[in-house]
Amino acid sequence: MNTTVAATSLQEARATFGAVFAEFAEGAGERDLSHENPIDLVRALTDAGFGRLRVPVELGGFGVDLPTLFELLAQAGEADSNVPQILRGHFTTVEILRHTEDQETAAYWLRKVAAGAVLGNAQSELNGGPFETTTKVESVDGQHLVSGTKFYSTGSLYADYIRVAVADDKGNRRFSVVPARHPGVAHLDDWDGIGQRLTGSGTTVFDRVPVADHGELGRYKEDLRSLNSFVQLVHLANLTGIARSLVAETAAVVQGRSRTSLHALSDKATQDPDVLGVVGRLYAHRFTADAVLRKVSEALESAETADTPEAFAQAYIETSAAQVALIDIVLEAANLAFHAGGSSTVRERAHLDRHWRNARTLASHNPVIYKPRVIGDYVINGTGPVNGYDRGRASAAAGN
Repeated sequence: MNTTVAATSLQEARATFGAVFAEFAEGAGERDLSHENPIDLVRALTDAGFGRLRVPVELGGFGVDLPTLFELLAQAGEADSNVPQILRGHFTTVEILRHTEDQETAAYWLRKVAAGAVLGNAQSELNGGPFETTTKVESVDGQHLVSGTKFYSTGSLYADYIRVAVADDKGNRRFSVVPARHPGVAHLDDWDGIGQRLTGSGTTVFDRVPVADHGELGRYKEDLRSLNSFVQLVHLANLTGIARSLVAETAAVVQGRSRTSLHALSDKATQDPDVLGVVGRLYAHRFTADAVLRKVSEALESAETADTPEAFAQAYIETSAAQVALIDIVLEAANLAFHAGGSSTVRERAHLDRHWRNARTLASHNPVIYKPRVIGDYVINGTGPVNGYDRGRASAAAGN
């Protein structure tokens, strides 16, 4: 972990982010084929200050608002859609810290993040419900130790610390932060999804790993009030980035073609009206994604300002509506891109297939199938969305 991140302006940091994004983009397709984890590039990005975007200025961060954060995550997703998902757990934990009433714990961890620490996530297990956990925290000789196995531990392979969902000796679900490089932590990197292959989303095993100082996070409902929307917005920013990348990469394919189809109206692909129409539709999808992301980012920022249950419920409904819309248009764009180049677009060296696979994988998280009903119930009956904290508490209570 880099603990000597130089103080710099956000403008200077953004210039460095752009340079690192360019490195990500240059090798994204080949890394996807070879399963080369971009560990050094992620570290370069966080060393440049990307991880401290939401840390308050007085604690060493940049203190950016939510629209700025999600725009930068979209730029990261355009370069390589693994990046926003790798850091999703990190930024989620930062949001928890920003909301917690435990100011001592918040300051302790936010200063670590400002110094370059990266936080990973390990909540879900391969079997059981979304709020069930067999991973335990136990007290041994006055020390709290975490033992168990997690799947979907996205970002933990890249992290310095991991926020782990655990059950205490009374069966209560809580979160403990542990050091990611402790000898008792094993990262198996066995995620076998069709997309998002380099996010470190597979199995992490914990064997009597000590809980870090100030290692109890997200204990109270108030700590989590923005998270229903926030975690989905990271995916939406990522999908927006994919839409941008599809325009750029498809345009490059067209510009590099030396011939067209038998039925084309032009001998040059760059003058073929049908091909130009495909690229135009891709751009329209990208434009829509950009606009929707900006709208819902601003909605969550407004909810943060209002700080009421009603405002956060409205933000979640708008985020859910954005999820329904963006998934459809980005998947359509990922399919449409293949029309612009014929058989050359399906070759591995074109790497266009990864966009559909990555978008499809992102669309399968927090399943969109349930969102139209949630939205409709809110519009017709005024039924607010269920907070994840309440669901978790209800599940834990049912199990006791």
